[in-house]
Amino acid sequence: MNNESKLLENKLTPEPVSGFVAPLSDAVAEALAVAKRGADELLIEADFIRKLVRAEATGKPLRIKLGLDPTAPDLHLGHTVVLNKMRQLQDLGHTVIFLIGDFTSMIGDPSGRNITRPPLTREQIEENAKTYFAQASLVLDGDKTEIRYNSEWSDPLGARGMIELSAKYTVARILEREDFTKRFKAGTPISVHELLYPLMQGYDSVALRSDLELGGTDQKFNLLVGRELQKDYKQEPQCILTMPLLEGLDGVDKMSKSKGNTIGITEPANTMFAKVMSISDVMMWRYYELLSFRSMAEIAGFKSAVADGRNPRDVKVALAQEIVARFHSPQAADDALADFINRSKGGIPDEIAEVSLSGAPLGIGQLLKLANLCPSSSDALRMVEQGGVRIDGAVVSDKALKLGAGCFVVQVGKRKFARVTLA
Repeated sequence: MNNESKLLENKLTPEPVSGFVAPLSDAVAEALAVAKRGADELLIEADFIRKLVRAEATGKPLRIKLGLDPTAPDLHLGHTVVLNKMRQLQDLGHTVIFLIGDFTSMIGDPSGRNITRPPLTREQIEENAKTYFAQASLVLDGDKTEIRYNSEWSDPLGARGMIELSAKYTVARILEREDFTKRFKAGTPISVHELLYPLMQGYDSVALRSDLELGGTDQKFNLLVGRELQKDYKQEPQCILTMPLLEGLDGVDKMSKSKGNTIGITEPANTMFAKVMSISDVMMWRYYELLSFRSMAEIAGFKSAVADGRNPRDVKVALAQEIVARFHSPQAADDALADFINRSKGGIPDEIAEVSLSGAPLGIGQLLKLANLCPSSSDALRMVEQGGVRIDGAVVSDKALKLGAGCFVVQVGKRKFARVTLA
């Protein structure tokens, strides 16, 4: 049993459940099924049922919270795992709160970190926050979403308030968190401000009177702190719904911009489609479960069809089209499929970057770097060695190649193209 499980066992004994009788109404049973689809844990289920029953009886919707720190300017499909769940609960009539952690971003979330995360400046946070809700509204119903910033209550808290809040938790309990424990045992520095992060995230739940908080599995400790703080403030404790962390294109690490394995929700439709098609056939089913809005029965039908001999590529195309249509349009999804088929036959995409360079004759490595097709000349030469570079459709095998003045269609790998004019 890990530290977080011990915390749950020792501190989160459920209160007696009252106010509902079995069997559950259809509406409550549906809401419970929607919440649990694809989820990792629902804590505590009996409490959540009680909240749902009360909401149905009173007509007062639950307050459902999701907080994201604007640590980067763009959202990716990994973020939409919890956003999709929020939208599903929103469609059932509950109030969803999209919380932008402009205050907590200045601390830096230490979850899953083995080193101190550099805090962002106020200017960086404000710039990133500008796009967050606009992008989240591609999933959520923006008109029905309550958008909040945790600086609203965290800034006024002041030094006295921070001291009073800190008094509600012990260092021993904070150090129960697995990543803090590992760093402490390894002698890796832990800054004092990092210990405040779970408390500040937990205080958000107090300020918003949250009924249910969503987060990734790496956020479990922080979500539990929120539940405990609500008890200290004489509020009904929130329930917790954790969602799995979506693996990125490499199929190994969680989707993260720092890993370079993301599918951004504002990326061009053709790029998004091609990236979905690049995931493995095995990983495809996890993407279906966590990202698709199709019913589980329909997904099970796809699995049976593949087991009976259907080409998994066809099923992956359906997933890619669904995702592209959601963030662009059905027409864009159809066009992206046509573009993908064209590329697979060796064709050139309809729209490619136009790049003008000078300095002819120019070595192939330098040209690929300057055209932003490779991050460095050495990476470019490695791609040449691997046969991954084409000019006007012909494979380049000579690392010493120099190109004179002219216009060329340059391709690196399967997805990177540029029309380069060299003078």
